[in-house]
Amino acid sequence: MSGKTDQMKGRLKEAFGVLRGDNKLRSEGKRDQQAGEAKGKVARAEKKLEDGIDKAKDTLGGHA
Repeated sequence: MSGKTDQMKGRLKEAFGVLRGDNKLRSEGKRDQQAGEAKGKVARAEKKLEDGIDKAKDTLGGHA
């Protein structure tokens, strides 16, 4: 699942937990949201790293 999907799932769980008065479901929703945020941050960091590697390869390739 993507980070955004986990965040949405978490929001829904949390909302249902609030509506039903179910603290366990509400807590699960918050955890899902946090997991989604973490996945998103990791994905963005990976993308930046890949872009940096590609840029370095282009720079080195042009001078070799």
